Amino acid sequence: MQARSKPTLEDLRVFKQTGKKFSVLTCYDAAVAGLMEQAGVEVLLVGDTAAEVVLGLPSTRDISPDFLLALTAAVRRGAPNSFVMADLPFACRVEENPDATVEWARRFHVEPGTDAVKIEVTGRDAALVEAATRRGVPVVAHLGLLPQHIDPQVGYRAQGRDAASAAQLISDAKRLEEAGACMLLLEAVAGEVAAEIASHTSLPVIGCVSGPGCDGTVVVLHDLLGLGMGHPPRGSKQYENLAAILMRVFRSYVDDIHAGRFPTQADVPHMKAGELEKLHAVLGEA
Repeated sequence: MQARSKPTLEDLRVFKQTGKKFSVLTCYDAAVAGLMEQAGVEVLLVGDTAAEVVLGLPSTRDISPDFLLALTAAVRRGAPNSFVMADLPFACRVEENPDATVEWARRFHVEPGTDAVKIEVTGRDAALVEAATRRGVPVVAHLGLLPQHIDPQVGYRAQGRDAASAAQLISDAKRLEEAGACMLLLEAVAGEVAAEIASHTSLPVIGCVSGPGCDGTVVVLHDLLGLGMGHPPRGSKQYENLAAILMRVFRSYVDDIHAGRFPTQADVPHMKAGELEKLHAVLGEA
């Protein structure tokens, strides 16, 4: 199969201008990244959701930067011709030292070779976005529901459902665009508000359970495949129940082991002709 040309930020802008939607999926390893690239997924997000769906931790806040850097590098190797976006983990947000946060963002861009770094922000973080952009980091401003700032015991709630909060989201999006953000990601934002933001910005806008008015849509891989873990939103579409398929495979494997159907003599390498007799002779002498 001929390698596709790598989508660029300019390509995503052209998609927006021409009304072509683009797809985004979370990804956490090289093998799946390669499959996504072959399938034509334009943007791969190495999400901090790995904390929940890969490591089984209670919150996205619990993932370590070094672990997510390693996953991001793996996805980049698996999908060299995809637009790869990294999440900036909660631990990298050093409120008392913004320069340290910017340096972490730079590392997540440079070390694994990503095309952009996503940061959970509000309008109050415009200076952070501007500083990271000056350091050469393409920043995707994540607005709306901010999982890193929510106690998972409290639960996730949709954003922008009243006029006041909607107006604040629209204002924040404008401030972050002016600060230099290269894209916006709106999570769990009321569809009317997401459409309003997308229609009044030149930036590509990715929606996460934010409706068809966005230019692209992101889904967590485990939600797409029905694998469980994490916090699947009600509006996420499950395309396959991979958990049921894997359960059948695992049970068949266990049954074969217990019944002696696998492995068989045909499944293993064997000694060369005459060598077993020589071995017996050696063992007998010993």
